Amino acid sequence: MASQGDIRVLLALDLLLSLVFASVVVWGLDFIGVVEFTATNVAVGTLCLAVLTYLVVLRG
Repeated sequence: MASQGDIRVLLALDLLLSLVFASVVVWGLDFIGVVEFTATNVAVGTLCLAVLTYLVVLRG
């Protein structure tokens, strides 16, 4: 019987990886001049990615 794991660890990893990915994406968009690299933009990107990942992977 496989263990499901602790949901808090999964959510923490989801947020951490979403933060890293959102930072890279926002930096790239800033590099080409589409948006500015700000904490707000990174936070919004992180939140969107984390929610999307949660809905697709953990609730799917």
